[in-house]
Amino acid sequence: MELARCQATQLLRLLQTGAVSAAEVTAACLEQIHLQEPRVGAFLCVQEQQALRQAELVDEKRRRGQPLGPLAGIPVALKDNLCTKDAPTTCASRMLANFRSPYDAAVVERLRDAGAILVGKTNLDEFAMGSTCAYSAFGVTRNPRDPDRVPGGSSGGSAAAVAAFETPLALGSDTGGSVRLPAAWCGVVGLRPSYGAVSRYGLVAFASSMDQIGPLARSAADAQLLYRVICGPDKRDATSTAFSQPELPSMPRVGLPQEYFAQAEPAVAAAVRETAQLAFPGAAECSLPAAGAALDAYLILSSAEASSNLARYDGVCYGPAGVGENFAQQARAARDEGFGPEVRRRILLGTFALSAAGNAAYYQRASRVREQVRAEFRKAFDRFDLLVTPTTGRTAPRFGAYADDPAAMYATDLCTAGASLAGLPALSIPCGNGADGLPVGLQLLGPPGAEPLLFAAARRIEAVQGRSDAVP
Repeated sequence: MELARCQATQLLRLLQTGAVSAAEVTAACLEQIHLQEPRVGAFLCVQEQQALRQAELVDEKRRRGQPLGPLAGIPVALKDNLCTKDAPTTCASRMLANFRSPYDAAVVERLRDAGAILVGKTNLDEFAMGSTCAYSAFGVTRNPRDPDRVPGGSSGGSAAAVAAFETPLALGSDTGGSVRLPAAWCGVVGLRPSYGAVSRYGLVAFASSMDQIGPLARSAADAQLLYRVICGPDKRDATSTAFSQPELPSMPRVGLPQEYFAQAEPAVAAAVRETAQLAFPGAAECSLPAAGAALDAYLILSSAEASSNLARYDGVCYGPAGVGENFAQQARAARDEGFGPEVRRRILLGTFALSAAGNAAYYQRASRVREQVRAEFRKAFDRFDLLVTPTTGRTAPRFGAYADDPAAMYATDLCTAGASLAGLPALSIPCGNGADGLPVGLQLLGPPGAEPLLFAAARRIEAVQGRSDAVP
C-alpha cells in the first residue's frame, strides 16, 4: 500500500483501525516531498521535524484513548499567505522574506485543534497576484501532470502538492479564481467557499471584499472533510457568518450559462457539457450577459483594494534591509526591490482606478457591474439549483505563454471572476482531458451557503466518471 497516494478519508479509516500510525503516514508524505520537490517545487518551507513530532503526539493520544479531532494524523499543506507562528509567512515576496507572524491564522488554529499534521508552506504568485505560480520571488512551481506547464495560480503550490501526492490535503486562497484555476489545471478538486463562510483572520490580504480560503484535495469527500474543519463564524473577522445547509434535490435544476462555454476551447467546452449532461440529465442552457464584463470589473476592483492593502509595505517595517544611504533612500529601494512586476502592475492599476481621474470612469463603473453580476446570479438561482461552467477556457499553458501578454493571463479568470464578485461558492472538479491530454476542470456554482449542495453534486460527477474511493 502506497500511503502517500491514499485520500484523506481512506487514511482516516486506516488510522482509526490501527492499520497504520500517524507517524507512518507523515513519513510517507515527507518521503514523497523529497522525491517530488526537485521536479515540482510546490513548497517554500517543509517542517519535517515539527510534522513528525505532531504525528507522534497524535499516535500517543490514540494509544491512550484520548479524544482526537476529525483530521487527526492527516498531513495538510498551507499556502504561504496564511500566518503561522512557527514558520515564515513570506507571501512568496522578498518584501516579507524574513517575516514571522506572532500568531496563527484562524484556519491554522482550527487545523491544529483538529489534529492535522502541518507539513509546510506552499509556493504562490507573489501576494496571491497571478494565474501561473511563476510570479514568486523564490522560484516557480511546475505542474505535476507536465513539468513544462504552469500549475495555475495563485495557489499553484498547494494544488501541485496535492496532485503530486505530497499531501492529501492543502489550503489555498481564492480572490478571482486562485483555488479553482490551479485545481483545474492540476486535475484536483478545489473549492472557493461563500464569502464569509471561512474566517479571513490571519490571511494576508489581497482584495478584502473577495478573498476566501478554500480546500484542495483529490476527491470531493476529502475537500468537504477539510472544509468542515475550517468553516464557521469567527469573532475576529467581522465578515464571517454561518450559513444554512441546503440539500441537493434528487433531480436538481442545472443551468449551463452559454457565455462561459462560448469563450472556451472546443475540447474543454465539450468535456464539461458531456459530463454535465451525464450527471444531470436535462441540464438547460441559460444566459448571464454580464459574464464578460465581470472579469474587467474584478481586475479594477481587486487592484484598487490591493493598492490600499499593500500600502503598509512601505519599505520601513518590511522589505530588504541594508540598502540606500539614508532612511528615505532605504525605504524607496526596499519597495523597488521588494515587489515583483505583477504586484507593481496591480498597484499601479489600482491606484489609478482610485485616483480623481480614474474613480468615476473605472472604479464606480466597476462597482455598478458588480451589482449587475450579483443581480444576474440571483435571478439565475431562482430558476436553477446549480450552474455548471468550465472552470477556465483552456488547459494548462506552457511556461512563458503569458510573459509578454498579461491580458491573456487575466483572461484565464473569465469563468471564475463572477463568483468572486458575487460572493458565491464555486467548486472545480476534474472532468476529463483536453485535446492535449491535460486535465479539464468543471465548475459548479451555487447560491451563498450552498457548499453542501456543491459537494453532493461533485460526488455525483465522480460517480458517473467511475471514480473509486478504494484504497490503492
